[in-house]
Amino acid sequence: RIYVVESGGGSVQAGGSLRLSCTVSGFTYSDYCMGWFRQAPGKEREAVAAIYTDGGTTYYADSVKGRFTISQANAKNTHYLQMNSLKPEDTAMYYCAANWGGRGYCPFAGYDYQDWGQGTQVTVSS
Repeated sequence: RIYVVESGGGSVQAGGSLRLSCTVSGFTYSDYCMGWFRQAPGKEREAVAAIYTDGGTTYYADSVKGRFTISQANAKNTHYLQMNSLKPEDTAMYYCAANWGGRGYCPFAGYDYQDWGQGTQVTVSS
């Protein structure tokens, strides 16, 4: 069974930083996409960032470019989302998800991701 586990959420004031972590286990794929998504109350889920493990190509939503950085640990089954210059509009539940398609690129649609974590809450106060 595949497990996806997020950690690192919390509350911070605007302008602050948080780092989210995501660990995936129970898989045998050599390359895949790890994506971060978020959903605020009353809003649709949106993609935030993604990384392709083979080569480390990264993808970002326009709303977070220059502020968020996605990266992976050497073991490649742990990924991070460093969030700087946080804004109140970044407040949401953040989810980590894996896409096993092996396409060579990362899709940005949630329905393309097969395994999801439980989510971690990020709250940014003004």
